Amino acid sequence: MSIVNDPAEIAAATSQGTSLTIGNFDGVHQGHNHLLRTVMERAAQHGLTSLAVTFDPHPLRVIRGHTPPFITPIQQKLSLLKAQGLDYVLCLTFTQEMAQLSPEEFVERYLVRGLNCKHLVIGHDYTFGRGGSGDFQTLRQLGEKHGFTTERIQALTINGEVVSSTRIRELIQQGRVDEAKPLLGRHFQVEGTVIEGSRRGGPLIGVPTANLEVTDELVPLSGVYAVRAEHNGTVYPGVANVGPNPTFNQQALSVEVHLFNFSRNIYGELLRISFVSRLRGEIRFSGVEELKTQIHRDIEEGKRLLQEDNSGS
Repeated sequence: MSIVNDPAEIAAATSQGTSLTIGNFDGVHQGHNHLLRTVMERAAQHGLTSLAVTFDPHPLRVIRGHTPPFITPIQQKLSLLKAQGLDYVLCLTFTQEMAQLSPEEFVERYLVRGLNCKHLVIGHDYTFGRGGSGDFQTLRQLGEKHGFTTERIQALTINGEVVSSTRIRELIQQGRVDEAKPLLGRHFQVEGTVIEGSRRGGPLIGVPTANLEVTDELVPLSGVYAVRAEHNGTVYPGVANVGPNPTFNQQALSVEVHLFNFSRNIYGELLRISFVSRLRGEIRFSGVEELKTQIHRDIEEGKRLLQEDNSGS
Protein backbone atom coordinates (compact mmCIF):
# COMPACT_ATOMS: atom_id res chain seq x y z
CA MET A 1 0.00 0.00 0.00
CA SER A 2 1.37 3.44 -0.92
CA ILE A 3 0.75 7.13 -0.26
CA VAL A 4 1.04 9.24 -3.43
CA ASN A 5 0.49 12.88 -4.37
CA ASP A 6 -0.31 12.70 -8.08
CA PRO A 7 -2.71 10.42 -10.00
CA ALA A 8 0.03 9.97 -12.62
CA GLU A 9 2.10 8.04 -10.04
CA ILE A 10 -0.50 5.24 -10.02
CA ALA A 11 -1.70 5.31 -13.63
CA ALA A 12 -0.80 1.66 -14.22
CA ALA A 13 -2.61 0.54 -11.06
CA THR A 14 -5.77 2.48 -11.93
CA SER A 15 -5.97 1.32 -15.55
CA GLN A 16 -8.25 -1.57 -14.49
CA GLY A 17 -10.57 0.86 -12.70
CA THR A 18 -10.87 2.02 -9.11
CA SER A 19 -13.22 1.77 -6.16
CA LEU A 20 -12.58 4.97 -4.24
CA THR A 21 -13.75 7.41 -1.63
CA ILE A 22 -12.94 11.06 -1.18
CA GLY A 23 -12.93 13.32 1.88
CA ASN A 24 -10.95 15.11 4.57
CA PHE A 25 -11.05 12.20 7.06
CA ASP A 26 -10.04 14.25 10.10
CA GLY A 27 -9.58 11.80 12.96
CA VAL A 28 -9.89 8.74 10.68
CA HIS A 29 -12.68 7.67 13.05
CA GLN A 30 -15.00 4.66 13.07
CA GLY A 31 -17.36 6.27 10.57
CA HIS A 32 -14.46 6.77 8.17
CA ASN A 33 -13.26 3.21 8.78
CA HIS A 34 -16.70 1.85 7.87
CA LEU A 35 -16.59 3.84 4.64
CA LEU A 36 -13.05 2.64 3.83
CA ARG A 37 -13.99 -0.99 4.45
CA THR A 38 -16.87 -0.58 2.00
CA VAL A 39 -14.45 0.76 -0.64
CA MET A 40 -12.20 -2.28 -0.20
CA GLU A 41 -15.15 -4.71 -0.28
CA ARG A 42 -16.38 -3.23 -3.58
CA ALA A 43 -12.86 -3.35 -5.01
CA ALA A 44 -12.56 -7.04 -4.12
CA GLN A 45 -16.00 -7.81 -5.56
CA HIS A 46 -15.32 -6.15 -8.92
CA GLY A 47 -11.54 -6.59 -9.38
CA LEU A 48 -10.77 -2.88 -8.85
CA THR A 49 -7.97 -0.96 -7.17
CA SER A 50 -9.01 0.49 -3.77
CA LEU A 51 -8.19 4.11 -3.13
CA ALA A 52 -8.86 7.00 -0.73
CA VAL A 53 -8.46 10.59 -1.90
CA THR A 54 -7.78 13.36 0.62
CA PHE A 55 -6.34 16.88 0.61
CA ASP A 56 -3.56 18.97 2.12
CA PRO A 57 -4.03 21.71 3.11
CA HIS A 58 -7.60 21.23 4.28
CA PRO A 59 -9.94 22.85 1.69
CA LEU A 60 -11.51 25.19 4.27
CA ARG A 61 -8.08 26.60 5.14
CA VAL A 62 -7.66 27.58 1.52
CA ILE A 63 -11.22 28.84 1.03
CA ARG A 64 -11.88 30.51 4.42
CA GLY A 65 -8.39 30.79 5.89
CA HIS A 66 -9.21 28.84 9.06
CA THR A 67 -10.70 25.63 10.43
CA PRO A 68 -11.30 24.13 13.86
CA PRO A 69 -8.17 22.41 15.25
CA PHE A 70 -7.46 19.10 13.56
CA ILE A 71 -7.88 15.85 15.49
CA THR A 72 -5.11 14.30 13.40
CA PRO A 73 -2.18 16.22 11.88
CA ILE A 74 -1.63 15.37 8.22
CA GLN A 75 1.12 12.77 8.72
CA GLN A 76 -0.86 10.93 11.40
CA LYS A 77 -3.95 11.03 9.20
CA LEU A 78 -2.08 9.55 6.24
CA SER A 79 -0.55 6.83 8.43
CA LEU A 80 -3.98 5.90 9.81
CA LEU A 81 -5.48 5.79 6.31
CA LYS A 82 -2.60 3.64 5.12
CA ALA A 83 -3.14 1.24 8.02
CA GLN A 84 -6.69 0.48 6.85
CA GLY A 85 -5.32 -1.69 4.06
CA LEU A 86 -6.26 0.27 0.94
CA ASP A 87 -4.14 -0.16 -2.17
CA TYR A 88 -3.40 3.58 -2.32
CA VAL A 89 -3.98 6.86 -0.53
CA LEU A 90 -3.84 9.88 -2.82
CA CYS A 91 -3.17 13.20 -1.05
CA LEU A 92 -3.89 16.06 -3.45
CA THR A 93 -2.60 19.56 -2.88
CA PHE A 94 -5.69 21.74 -2.51
CA THR A 95 -5.40 25.13 -4.24
CA GLN A 96 -7.56 28.13 -5.03
CA GLU A 97 -7.74 26.83 -8.61
CA MET A 98 -9.14 23.51 -7.39
CA ALA A 99 -11.64 25.37 -5.18
CA GLN A 100 -13.04 27.07 -8.30
CA LEU A 101 -13.68 23.86 -10.23
CA SER A 102 -17.33 23.06 -10.84
CA PRO A 103 -18.53 19.63 -9.70
CA GLU A 104 -18.43 18.33 -13.27
CA GLU A 105 -14.93 19.73 -13.89
CA PHE A 106 -13.65 18.15 -10.67
CA VAL A 107 -15.17 14.75 -11.48
CA GLU A 108 -13.90 14.73 -15.06
CA ARG A 109 -10.37 15.88 -14.18
CA TYR A 110 -9.71 13.78 -11.08
CA LEU A 111 -12.17 10.92 -10.76
CA VAL A 112 -12.62 10.00 -14.42
CA ARG A 113 -9.43 10.97 -16.32
CA GLY A 114 -7.11 10.89 -13.32
CA LEU A 115 -8.30 7.80 -11.43
CA ASN A 116 -10.56 5.81 -13.80
CA CYS A 117 -13.26 5.61 -11.12
CA LYS A 118 -15.76 2.77 -11.53
CA HIS A 119 -17.33 2.84 -8.05
CA LEU A 120 -17.44 5.82 -5.69
CA VAL A 121 -18.31 5.59 -1.99
CA ILE A 122 -19.15 8.81 -0.12
CA GLY A 123 -20.27 9.81 3.35
CA HIS A 124 -23.85 10.84 4.06
CA ASP A 125 -23.09 14.58 4.08
CA TYR A 126 -20.42 14.83 1.37
CA THR A 127 -20.37 17.93 -0.85
CA PHE A 128 -17.77 19.03 -3.38
CA GLY A 129 -17.02 21.46 -6.18
CA ARG A 130 -17.20 25.24 -6.26
CA GLY A 131 -19.15 26.49 -3.25
CA GLY A 132 -19.93 22.92 -2.19
CA SER A 133 -22.53 22.80 -4.96
CA GLY A 134 -22.07 19.09 -5.76
CA ASP A 135 -23.75 16.36 -3.71
CA PHE A 136 -24.90 12.72 -3.95
CA GLN A 137 -27.46 13.43 -6.66
CA THR A 138 -24.85 15.33 -8.68
CA LEU A 139 -22.51 12.35 -8.44
CA ARG A 140 -25.21 9.88 -9.49
CA GLN A 141 -25.94 11.95 -12.59
CA LEU A 142 -22.24 12.38 -13.43
CA GLY A 143 -21.70 8.67 -12.83
CA GLU A 144 -24.36 7.80 -15.40
CA LYS A 145 -22.58 10.07 -17.87
CA HIS A 146 -19.04 8.82 -17.18
CA GLY A 147 -19.62 5.17 -16.31
CA PHE A 148 -19.23 4.91 -12.55
CA THR A 149 -21.66 4.05 -9.76
CA THR A 150 -22.03 6.03 -6.53
CA GLU A 151 -22.86 4.60 -3.10
CA ARG A 152 -23.72 6.76 -0.09
CA ILE A 153 -22.94 5.45 3.40
CA GLN A 154 -25.31 6.52 6.18
CA ALA A 155 -24.00 8.05 9.40
CA LEU A 156 -22.65 5.51 11.89
CA THR A 157 -24.00 5.59 15.45
CA ILE A 158 -22.09 4.20 18.46
CA ASN A 159 -23.49 4.23 22.01
CA GLY A 160 -26.26 6.56 20.83
CA GLU A 161 -23.75 9.06 19.36
CA VAL A 162 -23.50 9.87 15.66
CA VAL A 163 -19.82 9.44 14.85
CA SER A 164 -18.40 12.67 13.44
CA SER A 165 -15.17 14.63 13.60
CA THR A 166 -17.09 17.54 15.11
CA ARG A 167 -18.46 15.45 17.99
CA ILE A 168 -15.09 13.83 18.70
CA ARG A 169 -13.42 17.25 18.77
CA GLU A 170 -16.03 18.53 21.23
CA LEU A 171 -15.50 15.57 23.58
CA ILE A 172 -11.72 16.04 23.57
CA GLN A 173 -12.00 19.77 24.19
CA GLN A 174 -14.27 18.95 27.15
CA GLY A 175 -11.74 16.47 28.55
CA ARG A 176 -14.06 13.51 27.90
CA VAL A 177 -11.34 11.48 26.21
CA ASP A 178 -12.77 8.15 27.41
CA GLU A 179 -16.05 8.95 25.62
CA ALA A 180 -14.19 9.91 22.45
CA LYS A 181 -12.42 6.54 22.30
CA PRO A 182 -15.34 4.40 21.00
CA LEU A 183 -16.01 6.97 18.26
CA LEU A 184 -12.36 7.18 17.24
CA GLY A 185 -11.71 3.47 17.61
CA ARG A 186 -8.57 4.24 19.64
CA HIS A 187 -7.42 6.60 22.36
CA PHE A 188 -6.87 10.21 21.31
CA GLN A 189 -3.16 10.92 20.83
CA VAL A 190 -0.74 13.80 20.66
CA GLU A 191 2.94 13.66 19.81
CA GLY A 192 5.80 15.85 20.96
CA THR A 193 9.52 16.21 21.46
CA VAL A 194 10.83 16.05 25.03
CA ILE A 195 12.30 19.45 25.96
CA GLU A 196 13.92 21.07 28.97
CA GLY A 197 11.29 22.07 31.53
CA SER A 198 11.43 23.92 34.83
CA ARG A 199 13.17 20.93 36.48
CA ARG A 200 10.73 21.05 39.41
CA GLY A 201 9.29 17.56 38.92
CA GLY A 202 12.21 15.42 40.01
CA PRO A 203 14.32 17.60 42.31
CA LEU A 204 11.52 19.54 44.05
CA ILE A 205 8.55 17.17 44.00
CA GLY A 206 10.24 13.80 43.67
CA VAL A 207 8.25 12.86 40.55
CA PRO A 208 10.34 13.17 37.35
CA THR A 209 8.45 14.38 34.30
CA ALA A 210 8.98 14.75 30.57
CA ASN A 211 7.89 18.12 29.16
CA LEU A 212 6.64 17.91 25.59
CA GLU A 213 6.80 20.44 22.81
CA VAL A 214 3.55 19.43 21.14
CA THR A 215 2.83 20.37 17.52
CA ASP A 216 -0.73 18.95 17.41
CA GLU A 217 -3.46 21.57 17.06
CA LEU A 218 -5.93 19.81 19.34
CA VAL A 219 -5.15 19.04 22.99
CA PRO A 220 -7.59 17.95 25.69
CA LEU A 221 -9.08 20.30 28.28
CA SER A 222 -6.59 21.33 30.96
CA GLY A 223 -6.25 18.82 33.74
CA VAL A 224 -4.59 15.59 34.81
CA TYR A 225 -5.01 12.41 32.76
CA ALA A 226 -4.16 8.73 32.92
CA VAL A 227 -2.09 8.12 29.79
CA ARG A 228 0.09 5.71 27.91
CA ALA A 229 3.24 6.95 26.21
CA GLU A 230 4.93 5.29 23.28
CA HIS A 231 8.70 5.72 23.01
CA ASN A 232 10.70 3.89 20.33
CA GLY A 233 7.96 1.30 19.95
CA THR A 234 7.54 0.55 23.67
CA VAL A 235 4.45 1.72 25.58
CA TYR A 236 4.72 2.98 29.18
CA PRO A 237 1.86 3.83 31.58
CA GLY A 238 1.78 7.21 33.27
CA VAL A 239 -0.09 10.39 34.14
CA ALA A 240 0.02 13.71 32.31
CA ASN A 241 -0.78 17.29 33.20
CA VAL A 242 -2.18 19.42 30.37
CA GLY A 243 -2.37 23.19 30.71
CA PRO A 244 -0.70 25.93 32.74
CA ASN A 245 0.71 25.30 36.22
CA PRO A 246 -1.23 27.64 38.54
CA THR A 247 0.64 26.62 41.71
CA PHE A 248 3.87 28.02 40.21
CA ASN A 249 2.13 30.91 38.35
CA GLN A 250 2.98 29.38 35.00
CA GLN A 251 0.49 30.51 32.35
CA ALA A 252 1.82 28.90 29.16
CA LEU A 253 0.16 25.69 27.99
CA SER A 254 2.29 22.61 28.55
CA VAL A 255 1.98 18.82 28.37
CA GLU A 256 4.00 17.25 31.18
CA VAL A 257 4.15 13.46 31.57
CA HIS A 258 5.27 11.24 34.45
CA LEU A 259 5.96 7.66 33.32
CA PHE A 260 5.76 4.98 35.98
CA ASN A 261 9.07 3.23 36.77
CA PHE A 262 10.92 5.12 34.04
CA SER A 263 14.13 7.09 34.65
CA ARG A 264 15.92 7.39 31.30
CA ASN A 265 17.12 10.67 29.82
CA ILE A 266 15.03 11.18 26.64
CA TYR A 267 15.57 14.87 25.90
CA GLY A 268 15.13 15.57 22.19
CA GLU A 269 13.25 12.32 21.59
CA LEU A 270 9.64 11.78 20.51
CA LEU A 271 6.80 10.61 22.76
CA ARG A 272 3.32 9.75 21.53
CA ILE A 273 0.76 10.20 24.32
CA SER A 274 -2.56 8.31 24.36
CA PHE A 275 -5.13 9.90 26.69
CA VAL A 276 -7.13 7.23 28.54
CA SER A 277 -9.15 9.11 31.17
CA ARG A 278 -9.30 12.51 32.88
CA LEU A 279 -8.56 12.38 36.62
CA ARG A 280 -9.24 15.97 37.62
CA GLY A 281 -9.08 19.61 36.58
CA GLU A 282 -6.29 22.08 37.29
CA ILE A 283 -5.94 23.12 40.95
CA ARG A 284 -3.92 25.91 42.57
CA PHE A 285 -2.31 24.35 45.65
CA SER A 286 -1.19 26.18 48.77
CA GLY A 287 2.37 24.93 48.37
CA VAL A 288 4.71 22.16 47.33
CA GLU A 289 3.68 19.68 50.03
CA GLU A 290 0.01 19.82 49.15
CA LEU A 291 0.93 19.47 45.47
CA LYS A 292 3.14 16.44 46.20
CA THR A 293 0.34 14.74 48.13
CA GLN A 294 -2.12 15.26 45.28
CA ILE A 295 0.34 14.07 42.63
CA HIS A 296 0.85 10.78 44.47
CA ARG A 297 -2.93 10.39 44.66
CA ASP A 298 -3.11 11.07 40.93
CA ILE A 299 -0.49 8.39 40.27
CA GLU A 300 -2.41 5.77 42.26
CA GLU A 301 -5.70 6.69 40.59
CA GLY A 302 -3.99 6.65 37.20
CA LYS A 303 -2.64 3.16 37.82
CA ARG A 304 -6.11 1.96 38.78
CA LEU A 305 -7.77 3.41 35.70
CA LEU A 306 -5.09 2.08 33.36
CA GLN A 307 -5.47 -1.38 34.86
CA GLU A 308 -9.24 -1.19 34.28
CA ASP A 309 -8.65 -0.02 30.71
CA ASN A 310 -6.30 -2.98 30.11
CA SER A 311 -8.91 -5.39 31.40
CA GLY A 312 -11.44 -4.01 28.92
CA SER A 313 -13.87 -2.75 31.55
